[in-house]
Amino acid sequence: MSQWYLNHLKVPSLLFALLVTSLPALIQLLVVPLISVRSDRHRGRWGRRIPFLLITTPMAVLGTIGLGLTPFFAAWLHETCNSAPFGTWLHRSLDGIPFGAWTLSMIADEMVVSVICFSICWTSFEVATIAGKPVFDGLLNDVVPRPLLGRFYGLFRAVSLIDGMIFNYWIMGYVPTHFSIIMITVGLFYGMAFLWVCFKVREGDYPPPPQNEGNGMTASFLVEAKRYCRECFSHPYYLSVFVMMMAASLCFGPINIFCIPYAQHLGVDMKLYGQAVALTYLISLTLAYLLGWMADRFHPLRMAIGVLIGYALVTAWGWAYAHNAKTFLIAWVLHGVLSGCYFTGTASLALRLFPHEKFAQFASAAGIFIATSNIFMGPLLGSVIDRSHGAYRYTFAAAFLLTLGALVAACVVYPMFKKRGGPVHYIAPE
Repeated sequence: MSQWYLNHLKVPSLLFALLVTSLPALIQLLVVPLISVRSDRHRGRWGRRIPFLLITTPMAVLGTIGLGLTPFFAAWLHETCNSAPFGTWLHRSLDGIPFGAWTLSMIADEMVVSVICFSICWTSFEVATIAGKPVFDGLLNDVVPRPLLGRFYGLFRAVSLIDGMIFNYWIMGYVPTHFSIIMITVGLFYGMAFLWVCFKVREGDYPPPPQNEGNGMTASFLVEAKRYCRECFSHPYYLSVFVMMMAASLCFGPINIFCIPYAQHLGVDMKLYGQAVALTYLISLTLAYLLGWMADRFHPLRMAIGVLIGYALVTAWGWAYAHNAKTFLIAWVLHGVLSGCYFTGTASLALRLFPHEKFAQFASAAGIFIATSNIFMGPLLGSVIDRSHGAYRYTFAAAFLLTLGALVAACVVYPMFKKRGGPVHYIAPE
């Protein structure tokens, strides 16, 4: 919905990518390592994960509701700043001062005011959800039995797919006319769901944190940063895993980022687009539990390699043939199914490869690689699309090339994984 709103404002593809990918990636780069390490080492009455979720959830709710109110607030702010008497006073105050004329020109453009309001609420939402995700994953790592992780994530994915089917089939078509009420409802539902988790899930007992690491109070930030870098980035095996996860995460990004502008560029109706998304979710739903079982049976790393091979074929076909509404929707559905297979089949990959007691820390280190690459990937592709006057087929080309890179990285990781025990006897190196 946020992508639709930005596209509705007709922002350039470069700015679109900066807000949708680079800003979240920058937040992930700055916030996630700190939150993850603090969570791993925190010991409190409510556990080590839930206290952080109690902080991030209200921020996400306010950000989402703010996004829903952005069209009204931006219109009111634009009208107020350009009408008497406040507008007259504002023009006189800014006249003649440095950047005054530039500020007045921005205020005069309602699209600019809308983007500024959107960016403020979007930043609040992204800070909360990006900081909360590794904590939530850490909570699952702590409370879900390891032999059942694949099936748990399969069922977890099934619930989200059912929600997605309902939303995209029956609600997505109303986004252009009911954006605000839908966004506000989503924000309230998000808040209730996460607070329910916080009050109903009970964390277990944890061993005390290593000496001089308790809650970060006795060790300086510099000492903690050095420890973090030494533990996460000094082992060639983990560096290889981080690169593989980065490449695999990137390969789905080009199509996901520009899917709505691509669809509208080809004249795809939003209702039909939502129904296509619902179809991908329906197919993924039928596969969810099977993929979870396969992840437990064969290991998520093997699942990743198999799915990436299939995704390379899909993106190559999309690059060659997705030039009209029909072929785009076919390629989009295949992309959605294969990317869904990847996210379901590899949902427990990090939990199986990283040390159990420091899972959030190592997951955040992988996130640094992913975030750094995402900062540049979206804007770079957006610039290419702008310069090519809307050649969105390059999204499939970029996805294909990135998938080949991910496969190469996975083939490097797999022999190292086998040397450490493989699927049955794996031991994460310390």
